[in-house]
Amino acid sequence: MLQFNHVANRIDGRHFDIIVAMFLEKLGFETLRRLDRAIWMRQPGTNIDLQLNRSVEQSRDDDKLKSQVSFLSTTPQQDLEELAIWLRERGLNAQVSAYTTREFYLDVPEAFVDFVVEAMLPELADYPIKE
Repeated sequence: MLQFNHVANRIDGRHFDIIVAMFLEKLGFETLRRLDRAIWMRQPGTNIDLQLNRSVEQSRDDDKLKSQVSFLSTTPQQDLEELAIWLRERGLNAQVSAYTTREFYLDVPEAFVDFVVEAMLPELADYPIKE
């Protein structure tokens, strides 16, 4: 059986280093492997890796709001707003919006090619899974 390892998303190459810094400095990710074109990272306490790839794509996926790198938080909107402020201080146009009153997302249109960063309340991920 295949075992899930990581997900990969694309970042506009012009903003790659700032976005990587956000994941490392603001979200506590650690670098697992880095090449010029990509980085593999993991947030301590998790077992799924995130790969970010440099992209030269100038267009953005029309439905990228349906593709998220998602986090749990008891204060999701506030946490994303703090990231947006950090990104704006570095010259990026970061916007926080809501899917619902319990699910929010951060978009950085000039940097995120095919995804947004989502934050949602923990109870939304309380799935009844049989072990």
